[in-house]
Parts: sequence; C-alpha cells; structure tokens
Amino acid sequence: MNDTISRRPIQARDTRWAAATAQWLCRVGLRPNQISLLSVVFGAMSGASFVAVGFVAAPELKCLCFVLAAAGIQLRLLCNLFDGMVAVEGGFRTKSGELFNELPDRFSDAFIFVGSGYAFADPVWLRELAWTAAVLAVITAYVRTLGASMGAGQQFLGPMAKQHRMATMTIAAVTNAIAIFFTLSSMILVAALSLIVAGTLITIGRRCRAVIQIVEQA
Repeated sequence: MNDTISRRPIQARDTRWAAATAQWLCRVGLRPNQISLLSVVFGAMSGASFVAVGFVAAPELKCLCFVLAAAGIQLRLLCNLFDGMVAVEGGFRTKSGELFNELPDRFSDAFIFVGSGYAFADPVWLRELAWTAAVLAVITAYVRTLGASMGAGQQFLGPMAKQHRMATMTIAAVTNAIAIFFTLSSMILVAALSLIVAGTLITIGRRCRAVIQIVEQA
C-alpha cells in the first residue's frame, strides 16, 4: 500500500493496541503487501465456512462454521487495518502498494458474499442474492477509485461502505450461530444480504453524485 491516495477513516488506527500490533508485525517481518494478500486468505476462509454449513448435519458443527465465517470476516478487516499502518506508520510503502491495497479486497468481498449464498439450499434465489451483493461491492469500490482518478478524491460514503457490509455479515453469521440451535432458517442471511444490496445501491448513487458534483464544479 502507498499513501498517494487518501486513507479510509478508521478509528481503531489511533488506538494503542493497533499501534502496538503494527509495530509487532514490522518486527516479525510482515510487510504491507503480504498482509493485504493475507486478507484474501481470511476472506476465503469465511466464504468456505459459509459453504461448509450446507455440508454438515450436526447443529454444533453448523454453529462452528458460522463462528469461523464471522472470525474470517473480522480477521480480513484487521488485515485491511494493519496493511496501511505497516505501510504508512511503519515506513514500508511500496510503489505497487496501491494495487495490493485494492485488488485483494475485491477477492475477499467475492469469497465472503458468494460463499454465504451457499450456506442454505432454500430459498433457491439465495445464491443470486449473494452474487448480486458481491457484484455491487465491486462496483462500489470501482466508483470510489474512478472518482479518485478523475480528481474527485476517494469517496468513502455509505450507508454500505466496506466496514458496514462486513459488520452486517458478521452480525448475520453470529446470529445464525445461535439461531441454528432453534431453527434451521436462511432468513437471517436473506435479510442481511437484502440490506446490503439495497444499501450498496444507495452508496453507489451517493458516491456517483459526489464525484459528479466535485468534477463539474472544478
């Protein structure tokens, strides 16, 4: 990652634990581009855990799968935090850092959203809903980076920016981990993905409008 673009505002970046962890990562030799690639591993872990729900029968194993899915999402987000901190605060920026900062996130989004669509067999359109969420997540990031290339700066507007999408999926996974002992229902994921799709469409619209306003007034 490099710092030629504005950084997503993250409150945790200014905490002591984050600074201490970033320093430790520097000492053990992990570099920002490696951390960015590691986020894909955790995203794939989350997606695979969602898929695994449909292949196990015991409620305890389904619960474990949902817990692992939630953990993978949060570990992915931690990688997104620390790759930037190691790059900027740690002084390990690279010329190719922007590519490593952006491209792995698109794979992580796809793994998580698409994987969630295969956790349950019903409703039959759950997979299409999950794929829609994945595609819209990519478009949201594209609008942000396109706006930056047009001189409008990075637009991190919500209501379904990356951290909001991941928070929604984490809550859905944790809720399912508990609900699985009472009812085998996919409606929690349906509600979460539907909220993400609707919110992401609004986010795309808001970011496009912001970019247009900035470049037209320049």
